[in-house]
Amino acid sequence: MNTLSIELDRYLAIRRSLGFDLRSSERVLRRFIAFAEQERSELITTDLFLRWQKVFGHAHRGTWAARLGMVRLFAQWLHGMDVRHEVPPKSLIPSPCRRPRPYIYSEAEIEQLINAAANLPSVNGIRGLTFATFFGLIAVTGLRISEAIALDVEDVDLESGVLTIRRAKLSKERLVPVSQSTLASLAAYAKERDRLLGLRPESFFVKDRGGRPTDCCVRYNFAVVCQSIGLRTGQKMHRHGRGPRIHDLRHTFAVRTMLNWYRAAKDASREMIQLSTYLGHVEPANTYWYIEAVPELLELASKRSCVAMEQEARP
Repeated sequence: MNTLSIELDRYLAIRRSLGFDLRSSERVLRRFIAFAEQERSELITTDLFLRWQKVFGHAHRGTWAARLGMVRLFAQWLHGMDVRHEVPPKSLIPSPCRRPRPYIYSEAEIEQLINAAANLPSVNGIRGLTFATFFGLIAVTGLRISEAIALDVEDVDLESGVLTIRRAKLSKERLVPVSQSTLASLAAYAKERDRLLGLRPESFFVKDRGGRPTDCCVRYNFAVVCQSIGLRTGQKMHRHGRGPRIHDLRHTFAVRTMLNWYRAAKDASREMIQLSTYLGHVEPANTYWYIEAVPELLELASKRSCVAMEQEARP
């Protein structure tokens, strides 16, 4: 193991002791360090990062801006111990100013996704069972991918129908109640999972051999399913391709919830606080963003505002 790999282990351990999750950062940084080792480079430089970007393959500018941020933080750590390490400038890849507009799945598309996931091939049938349930849970609760992956068996109360999210973004814990139909699906999954494995695992969602699925594993299987139903074009070399993302299931849940408020003439400002808490948003502004991001929501919100103003103007 070279010096960069050793320092990366120390860097990750110290930041995790402060409460950071870093699963995505670790994945990116280990690939970067592997490239540095291949290049026989013991120092991080801007040129090294640009060469890595060139051979890594195509990705959205926002994705590369995020990767640059991860490398910059690690480079700053190293620079504090050895000034020969360069910190690539933030301006190297300007981050997009706007969030991409979310893809809102139709009910038919979600049903297709879940049905196609159930048919994913595996040795013992767990792969299809797991990802059909996993994608369905995100669609009906809006959980983040990392939150669903991190669920342990003890975090899913099959009697009360409450999920305990212990490893949420920014280390914020919360309780997420689910509907009776969702609870029934989770209970059926748990029963069949234990039967196929022949034991009760620690992780609620498992792969064929009983291990916890990784972020890459989940995204890969989602891409395969999307390609199988035509939501993404087929790609060579197991590439994910472009198209709707698994995170858009979370967006779809939030948008549909808000659409139902307006159609039922509910007080959106009051309901918004509950939705922000349910989704684990620290700032309510992160939830209000959906109104601007989805034209139908913006139109409904504007109409509601106009009606309220007319009512206030009446003598």
